[in-house]
Parts: sequence; C-alpha cells; structure tokens
Amino acid sequence: MAINTFARKEIKFLLSMEQYESLMEEIPKHMNPDKYCVGGKEYGVYNIYYDTSDDFLIRESISKPYYKEKIRLRSYYSPASPDDTVFLEIKKKIGGIVAKRRVTLTLAEADEYLLNRSKPDSSKYITKQVFTELDAFLNMYDIAPKQYISYQRTAFFGKDNKDFRLTFDRKITERRTDLSLSQPSFGNFIIGADQRLMEVKVSDSVPEWLINKLSELQIYKTSFSKYGKAYQNYIYDKIMTNRSVLANV
Repeated sequence: MAINTFARKEIKFLLSMEQYESLMEEIPKHMNPDKYCVGGKEYGVYNIYYDTSDDFLIRESISKPYYKEKIRLRSYYSPASPDDTVFLEIKKKIGGIVAKRRVTLTLAEADEYLLNRSKPDSSKYITKQVFTELDAFLNMYDIAPKQYISYQRTAFFGKDNKDFRLTFDRKITERRTDLSLSQPSFGNFIIGADQRLMEVKVSDSVPEWLINKLSELQIYKTSFSKYGKAYQNYIYDKIMTNRSVLANV
C-alpha cells in the first residue's frame, strides 16, 4: 500500500478543437508526454464521488467557498476487478491551492473500508495519518456513492520542471446510477466531442511560453468542475421533468 500527497494550483481552460490543435503544435517544444501517453496515446480515468444524501458537498463546492473538500475513489481500469489497484483520495481546496492526499488500495479493500472502516495493515506513519483524515471526514459526513465520472486523458510534464503538468480530457462521461468501479464506463457526455478540458497543474508560476500561447490563441481560464457540471445537469433535468409533469396536470 502506498500514499501520495500533492499541493498545487489547478487552472482550467475549455478549448475548441482548433485551439487544442494549435496549442499541441507548441507543447512538444517545452514538455514531454506522460509515460502512458508516448506516441499520442491516452489513458482512462474512472471515478466514484461520494456525497451526503442531500448532496451537501457538491452544493457547497459550486458555491465557491474559500475552503472545500471532497472524497472520491479513482481507478485506471474499467471495469475494475476486486484485486485491481484504486486510489481513495481526499481533496481539499483552500484559497485556490489544491491539496490531495490518497491511499492506494485494492478495490475490495476500498469497498471494505468505506463500508465498515476496516483498514489494511500498515506500519507506515503517513498511511495511518491519512486514514485518520479519512476517518474524520467520514465521521463528519454520512456519505454514499453519488456520481460516476470518467474521461480519456492525455498528459504532459515540463522538460525543465516536472512539477509542471498539462492534462487534456475528452469524452467526460457522467452518470448517477450503477455507481461502482466494477461497472464499465457509460453515461452522458458533459462536454462536446469537439472540446477539450485542459488543466494546468503547477506548484509555482505558469511558464511564460504558455501564457503567451494562451493569449495568442485567446484561451481564457474558466471555472469548471466535472462533478459540479454533472450535478448541475442532473438538477436541470429534474426541473425540466417536474415542469413537464405540472404542465400535463
């Protein structure tokens, strides 16, 4: 079992295909592909987000507070088997800085922990510390699986600064049923086929070459949460359904 800790800024941009293709002409001059993206390859990311019965966590998140937090289970396999590796993550955003701490488990271990707090044996202090944070989160919020989100990702890291990363996501898929990573990826798309969600992930400042290129291509930062967008679509569909029912009364 392993653990990772991240603290960084994450800046998001929604690109048209024309903007994406123009930016991709510049990226190889300054960045290398992730080891899973060599030769133009991409990889899948599959997530289950947990929330309260009244969706408090996502409602609080989209109100843009100074501090917010969420918990999710992530896999890079779809569908995932009980012995496949998954990552249970607690993610916090404090004044624009994102801090993420996670433990690495099997899907079976993660399900067991989320169900009854049964933890795998570990003598590592940092692992115990993160489980303490997870326990505190679960004591505060009575949560259950509420949202599935998956996407196909292409990722790059800086040649001179490996802490600087760019990711491009497509086929961002959401659903609020069959909420298990053991299920295959399916659902509704929340961005167009001709769009890419770009995230700039950096621990210090954005490189000047990227700032200049974004300005040239008229690419502007946006507020975009995958879970938030999926939830807003869910609420919109409920409102439209209720209006249709009332109109027929």
